[in-house]
Amino acid sequence: MDELLVLEGEPGDVAGLMPMPWRILVVDDDADVHEVTAFALGSISILGRPLELLHAHSAGQAGKILDNVAEIAVVLLDVVMESEDAGLQLVKLVRNDRRLDSTRIILRTGQAGQAPEAETIARYDINDYKTKSELTQARLFTSLTTALRSYDQLRRLERSRQGLEIIVNASNQLNAKPGLRAFAEGLLTQITALIGVESEGVICAVPLPLDNDSAPREPRIVAASGRFTPFTEHRLAELNDARIAAALATALHDRRTTIERFSATFFFPKSDEEGFAAFVETTQPIPEVDRDLIDVFCSNIALCAKNVDLVAELRRDAFVDRQLGMPNRTALLVELNRRIQIDPHGKDVLAIIDIDQFATINDILGHHYGDLLLRTTAVHLGEFFGAGKFVARLAGDAFAVVGDRDALNPESIQRCFSDPFEVMGIRQPISACAGLVALDRGSEPGAEYLKDGYLAMKRAKDSGLAQTMVFSNDLASDVRSRARLLHSLRSAYESGQFFLAYQPQIDLIDDRLVGAEALLRWRAADGTMIPPARFIPIAEKSGLIVDMGRWLLREALLARQRLSAAATFELRMAVNVSPVQVRRPDFANMVIEVLRETATPASALEIEITESVAIAGLDAVIGQFEALRRYGVTVALDDFGTGYSSLSYLDRLPIDSLKIDRSFVLALECDQGERITRTIVVLGREMGLRLIAEGVESLALRDKVVEIGCHEAQGYLFGRPMNEREFIDWFTQRQGKFA
Repeated sequence: MDELLVLEGEPGDVAGLMPMPWRILVVDDDADVHEVTAFALGSISILGRPLELLHAHSAGQAGKILDNVAEIAVVLLDVVMESEDAGLQLVKLVRNDRRLDSTRIILRTGQAGQAPEAETIARYDINDYKTKSELTQARLFTSLTTALRSYDQLRRLERSRQGLEIIVNASNQLNAKPGLRAFAEGLLTQITALIGVESEGVICAVPLPLDNDSAPREPRIVAASGRFTPFTEHRLAELNDARIAAALATALHDRRTTIERFSATFFFPKSDEEGFAAFVETTQPIPEVDRDLIDVFCSNIALCAKNVDLVAELRRDAFVDRQLGMPNRTALLVELNRRIQIDPHGKDVLAIIDIDQFATINDILGHHYGDLLLRTTAVHLGEFFGAGKFVARLAGDAFAVVGDRDALNPESIQRCFSDPFEVMGIRQPISACAGLVALDRGSEPGAEYLKDGYLAMKRAKDSGLAQTMVFSNDLASDVRSRARLLHSLRSAYESGQFFLAYQPQIDLIDDRLVGAEALLRWRAADGTMIPPARFIPIAEKSGLIVDMGRWLLREALLARQRLSAAATFELRMAVNVSPVQVRRPDFANMVIEVLRETATPASALEIEITESVAIAGLDAVIGQFEALRRYGVTVALDDFGTGYSSLSYLDRLPIDSLKIDRSFVLALECDQGERITRTIVVLGREMGLRLIAEGVESLALRDKVVEIGCHEAQGYLFGRPMNEREFIDWFTQRQGKFA
């Protein structure tokens, strides 16, 4: 945080001025008394200060003087003037109406019998009572000295009380200031209140040294008033006032506060190294202020400055992404609401942009490279979309851009990422998915648009790489439908609406049953069958697939025992697993645990995976499958040829079987499709894999898959997916004939 300097306007030459006089109000209807009093007190000083006499010849005149003249220390008051109680009425005016509690009152009367009652003297705080005859010069001097000393003590106490109030108020007000400049401007007001004079001011900041430079940088003016106002945000050297600069330099160097009659230099310590100074100068003498009070004031103001630093830092954290130094999600919401308020049906759009495969880039090239890529992306977005745009970082590798729809659209977003980004000398091809939403739905809150933009972006991510989706009512309806389905999915799982169907797998050499594939089915409460293609992706996204997968495995292995008993031989049970399950580090242990719970031989279980497991990261899943194979479980690759970069990782996966997708089996009916399918079979045989053909629905297709070298098959020709009872009946009716 910068150190602060406060400068006050130069009033001109103030040298040689005398100390402020004590003001004495003489109230008497006898002109001779005024003359004698003036003669007696004319040339003397009391407590180091001269006297200034003010004359009133009646209580009425005295009241007017009290209304217009401040700091009257003592009233020499005649008891009887225009009326017998005129003096006492003036006393009531002083104490009750004007609330001049510090002003001392000395009553004078020409006759001893006119003395007020003792109760009256006590009630109105009358300091002394003398007859005029006994007030010789010496006695008058003594009475005044006593009264002035009392007045001075009372004023000091009053100023201390007021000063403490000022300090408390200053703390409350300055703590609420939103930044350095506002704090500096507020400090001028508080200093003026403390010293009790009006003044002009300038506040400067002394920056801390740079990290690579031990010398402090030149001070700058951050707030100013009076004739110095034009110098705000200028360097202090441009002020051209050597006297003020010297006073401030001394205060900062010596770390001390100096109070003089017509000027004051305050120092406010923030730490052992930091502090800020205030120079104040006025045309009026500065009233004496208690030194301890000054110390309390300076310490309190310094603490306020630290609080302002903290508030400023919290504000930066609230609206600025600390890593990239750009607007964050909160700042984006403020900007969205601002634009919507200006034009509720405008042409602006919000784009949520998420870098494709950023986690993979981060893992391969390192977090430092990933951080630099994020910085490069942030800069590029700002430069590419130009003026009028607003760019913010939402989280991770997700950014937001707000701008005119003519410049911000699906085509421009993809053009933005068409050229590789250069990071650390590496030209990195980058793609991104984006969700767009138009800010044209009236005064809807910015948070709603942000939510819709996220929905569109996530739908774009589901569609693949470098995709853009525009939010629409249909999209919103589909999202709501998915949300309802997820809710129903949880209820269905808890209420037992899921069941397993089993499709037989046949050995093509001797036409015998060798196994079955367990398939998950969902019959809703109303009897409607929900397709797996609808509920499996939602179960995966919600994470529910993990619990469902364990339940499915256990149910399938228990059913295998019963089916094997009916068939009088050991059946192999094939169970599909999701990439979400495989990603869990305890996946292999979970499978082995269920095998033990169900007393199932490991060789009787085949785990089926799809090519999408490669997206989870091969290194993460290979160890899982190797552990299962060592235990005796076989692994099959399902739907081969339809997924992700098949040949690039096929020989790395520890698998035993290759299932040829139904689409390639049906393609055997045409010459071009047959060549592709034969190539897959040759590849599988070269790798020593068991080949299983899916979707065999006719004898002609059965003959084809036998001809090209497949070992096993499944499909409607042999049997549809059946529940456990249907499967046993099917086996019994066939009596071993499955072709």
